[in-house]
Amino acid sequence: MQFPDPLIHGTLLRRYKRFLADIKLDDGAEVTAHCANPGAMLGLTEAGADVWLSPSRNPKRKLAYSWEILRADGDLVGINTAHPNAIAQEAIEAGKIAELTGYDSLRREVKYGQNSRIDMLLQQTQDPGPPGRPDCYVEVKSVTLMRQPGLAEFPDSVTKRGAKHLVELGDMVDDGHRAVMFYLVQRMDCDRFSVARDIDPTYGEELQRAMGRGVEAICYDCAITTTGINVRRSVAPDLG
Repeated sequence: MQFPDPLIHGTLLRRYKRFLADIKLDDGAEVTAHCANPGAMLGLTEAGADVWLSPSRNPKRKLAYSWEILRADGDLVGINTAHPNAIAQEAIEAGKIAELTGYDSLRREVKYGQNSRIDMLLQQTQDPGPPGRPDCYVEVKSVTLMRQPGLAEFPDSVTKRGAKHLVELGDMVDDGHRAVMFYLVQRMDCDRFSVARDIDPTYGEELQRAMGRGVEAICYDCAITTTGINVRRSVAPDLG
């Protein structure tokens, strides 16, 4: 995924009300940017951090900038949770996700479960052969938390919605489909992944229950620059 316009550098002043961040640009101007991240962003909101913003192409938009990237622990981190689905889709279609190859149809935001939408539905529509490849329901989660060097964790705050998704993925497996939980680490400094059970014990329990029902869990990290974010490599999950 490439950013459509050059990003603008600034310095973080503060993040507040979850979706707002005050930034001082290099020219001295202070702006309020949209922070598209509902999580706690633990370890990523210290004042003084280098940040990069994307300018809006919509002149009528209330906030002219969106916060995209910051520098933390010496590396770039992507914090915009609106991007992971597109990043994952590009990688799947390019054949970069070994676990999700062999499908010729990918659709986004397909209704399923109880009033939910799956991030991606993969299907083999052409000559599936007997007995046919089952449909694959893929839920994508953005991961930015790192409390121990090299260890990415999810979630960074309690997520009832995330727990609900795990139950519904399990239901899809029960119905004869395939279901995959895809954790996308928007960092470059982690080689392991785990669930932050101390932050959300219920999510940890639901993940174990879902995996027991046949839901698969995979994790990949990203190569991040100020021009784009792309899937890079598989990250070892430790979900026991």
